[in-house]
Formats: sequence, C-alpha cells, structure tokens
Amino acid sequence: MKCPSCGHLKSIVIDSRPSADGQSIRRRRECLECGKRFTTYENIETLPLIVIKKDSSRETFDRNKILNSIIRACDKRQVTLSQMNAVVDEIESTLQNSLQNEVPSTRIGEMVMDKLKDLDEVAYVRFASVYRQFRDIGAFMEELTKLMREK
Repeated sequence: MKCPSCGHLKSIVIDSRPSADGQSIRRRRECLECGKRFTTYENIETLPLIVIKKDSSRETFDRNKILNSIIRACDKRQVTLSQMNAVVDEIESTLQNSLQNEVPSTRIGEMVMDKLKDLDEVAYVRFASVYRQFRDIGAFMEELTKLMREK
C-alpha cells in the first residue's frame, strides 16, 4: 500500500478489524520509510448486475427500486423498515451469489413475491396485483384462492 505522506510502497499492518457496517475490513498501517500511520479499507469487489426488463431493455440493478416497491406494498402494515431491508438484502445477496451478470426482471419479481408471502400476506397480494397486472376481479380472486390453498 502506497504511503499517503511519502509515497513509499511498503507498510506493515498494525491493527485489522471489521468496519462498523461489517462490509469491509479496516486496517491501520505504518509506513516502513517515514513511520507515518494511515488507515485503509478492504472491500469486496462485486460485479455489476444487469436487469433484463420485459421489453428486453437492460439497466443496472438498483436495490432502491425493490425497496420502494416493498415499502408501497407494506404501507400501513405491521412490517418494519428493517424487515423490508432484510428482504432486499437477501434478494441482492442471492442474485450476487448466482454468478450471473444478467438477471430477468421477472425472476426478481418472483423472488420479491416469495419473500413477501412469508412476511405479510396482504403486502404479498398488493405486490402481486401490480406485478402480475390483474385485469379484473377474477384474476385477483384466483390469486387469493391459491394463497388460501397454500395455507
């Protein structure tokens, strides 16, 4: 690691610990040339995830889009923001671990519905009604009947 004071390339690690968010490692270093101490952070490098939309267009994955749709589905329900964030974290982690660079938006939608079904049934039905674009009350009732049978 290059020293920010003198530019020397050799340093030793004095202390190493996880950062507050748990997503990186904080390292205290000391330059072997000038003796100055400095801090570095080691982060996991993730590949950009591309979402393939229904119209075949592509855009980068945005966890906030998923979180906002879950927040709308859970409006006035007994679901905390931390629970909603946990759902998004699980989905994002699953997608990153799949080692695929491109993911169809339909797969993401199905993952959200699976998580919401376990979290809150009303939020699930709200999300499903928008995601599946129910055209009439019959399609809506069919989804409710399917949910009741699974219970």
